[in-house]
Amino acid sequence: MKKWSRDGDIVVGRFDRQEAAVVRGLVSQIQDMLLARAEEAPQDELSELTGIRTGPSTAPDDPILGRLLPDFHRLDDDAPDPGDLDSAAALRSLHEPELLDIKTGVAGVVLDTCPPDGGEVRLRPDEAEAWLASLNDVRLALGTALDVNDEMPEELPPDDPRSPHLGVYHWLTWVQETLVEAVMS
Repeated sequence: MKKWSRDGDIVVGRFDRQEAAVVRGLVSQIQDMLLARAEEAPQDELSELTGIRTGPSTAPDDPILGRLLPDFHRLDDDAPDPGDLDSAAALRSLHEPELLDIKTGVAGVVLDTCPPDGGEVRLRPDEAEAWLASLNDVRLALGTALDVNDEMPEELPPDDPRSPHLGVYHWLTWVQETLVEAVMS
């Protein structure tokens, strides 16, 4: 892939077949995880009557989903107050469905606009914003899985099983960075 560029209001990129497969595969995996989480939402009669959906009141057990769907109210890890626990559960239950809709929606935009066999990608401003959000979600998920932190070297030893995946993480960082530059220019 070459850097993203601008053609008037349109942001243009080009992916070869393998790059498109990587982007589509990772975005699809994140979308599937988020949709599975949405299926965990409790079914309640009031929700069906009012149309106001509620989500799970507890944080996901999976660390990747936990990173993508953080608490809406930060708790004191040492001694959480029972009122804070209730508040965190209520906020998650109320706001997580909307967050899931947003995240699965931006993933859908990427899947709709990234050609399966590679090729040119032309994005309107709203689609470029969706790509940025979705790439961010993929990088957060991959970074969590790889345990990326400030002390991690740019390259891992070849025998480290995370080594090839770290290269994908760095490539996605570059794709996102050049997209930001194109959007901002």
